[in-house]
Amino acid sequence: MSYDLMAPRRWSRLDSYDLRILAALQRDGRISMPKLAREVHLSRTPCWERVQRLEAQGIIHHYATEIDIDRLLDLSKVVVEVTLKSHQAEDFERFEAMVRACPEIVECYAVAGDLDYLLTLRASLSDCQRLIEGFLAVDKTIERYLTYIVTRPVKHSAGPPLEYLLKGR
Repeated sequence: MSYDLMAPRRWSRLDSYDLRILAALQRDGRISMPKLAREVHLSRTPCWERVQRLEAQGIIHHYATEIDIDRLLDLSKVVVEVTLKSHQAEDFERFEAMVRACPEIVECYAVAGDLDYLLTLRASLSDCQRLIEGFLAVDKTIERYLTYIVTRPVKHSAGPPLEYLLKGR
């Protein structure tokens, strides 16, 4: 599979320094600027300016700490398929507003195909059931839903590492 990371429609042209900076930050978002500069073979000031430019362009949009919630709480992970009865814009807007207001829903994707949305919930199983029943009581546009209880993670990633995407360049 080929990826055009230089495509101007996505962002301004990136050079090899920018790509190495992004790869290093993807591996370790807490890397110090001096260490980052050494790793990508730049002095501190040009490295910092490039990071600032990548942030201003929206290529780097936030830094976060990934917390292993399972070490803190006993929560289930439940994936839910949702199909709406009606496909009017206001139905989608109402459903999506309900999803955004629900902290137990940690992911929601509008999808094409036989269903309309894929949701990921993190809560106790009883809370997941209450949440779904609450949605059904409030929003009469849900035609069908299917729930899947995740038994164990096999792989989790925010995306492929840039090193993989850049192989052969």
